[in-house]
This record gives sequence, C-alpha cells and structure tokens, in this order.
Amino acid sequence: MASQPSLSDLRRAKFARRTPAALSELAGPEHGTVSLPLHLAWSGLTTFDLDQPRLRMSYYRILLAEGQHDDLVRYLNRQLLVSLWPTLRTLISRDVREVWEHSFDELAHSAQAAA
Repeated sequence: MASQPSLSDLRRAKFARRTPAALSELAGPEHGTVSLPLHLAWSGLTTFDLDQPRLRMSYYRILLAEGQHDDLVRYLNRQLLVSLWPTLRTLISRDVREVWEHSFDELAHSAQAAA
C-alpha cells in the first residue's frame, strides 16, 4: 500500500507549482507604493511603501505565502528578493523557504553567505 504524502509535502508541491522558472522573471517594483489585490492581502493592510523596510518585508512575506505564479512575477523584484532573503527566510514558513532555496541556488547561497 502506497503511503500518503505528508501535509508538508503537499504544501511544498503547491508552492513549487507557483514559483517562476527563473528569478530573472521577477519584474516587480523596487521603490514606491504598491497596492496588492485582496486575494493576496486579505487579512489587513493592502498598500505597502517599499521604501519602508518593515512594510517591504511584510509585502514580501505576503507574496511568498499567498501569491500565485503571475502574482510573484508581477509584484516581486529579483534584486530585492535576493537582498532581503537572509532575513526574509527566517520570517516565512519552512515549506516556502525550502521550495525557494531548492529552486534557486542564488537564494540558498545568499542565505549561507549571511550565516
């Protein structure tokens, strides 16, 4: 009898389906104010000033947890993601972190360099 996948395996598969093929696809803004649609920011704040570090980090946490592929490509910025990753990786779920670091060596390396 085949074993059932764990809840963590199912979550990782869900996040893996959403990730872009390459970080270079991430074409989101680096600065300014961004309003996220309610399907992403459904539990509170919807407008984020990316020039304020705490709001920028919240924005990235929301997108990594809730974003579908098209949301990630539209709203995340490659340079910001890589620069935020050493801290951001400690603020997101283990499943999200593992999927992104497994998918993108650049993120795994930036986490190791910061350690």
